[in-house]
Amino acid sequence: MSKPDPPGNSPQSFDLTALDLDHLLGLFINILTAKAWQYMGLRLIPGKEEAEKDLVKAAAAIDSLSVMVDKLAPRLPEEDLAGLRAILTDLQINYARQS
Repeated sequence: MSKPDPPGNSPQSFDLTALDLDHLLGLFINILTAKAWQYMGLRLIPGKEEAEKDLVKAAAAIDSLSVMVDKLAPRLPEEDLAGLRAILTDLQINYARQS
C-alpha cells in the first residue's frame, strides 16, 4: 500500500484560463522556446536519452513565438521586449545553423 503524500506535497491544480492574456502569452512563449530548442535537437526532451530533431516543428514553434512577441510588444517595457527579441534571434540563428 502506498503512503499518501504529506500535506503540501500534493500536486495543485490551476485553471490556466484564470490568467490574463499577457501572462498566458508569456507562459506560451516560455514553453515554445523550450520546445524549439528540443525540436532543433539542441536540448533533450525530459525523459529521453537522445536528442530528437524535427526542424518542421522547430520552425513552427519559432514562427509562433515571433507572432506572440509582436502581439505583446506594445504592452511590454523596452527592456523586456529586447530580451524576448534576443531570445527569438538566438533561436532563428540556431535554426539556420541546424537546417
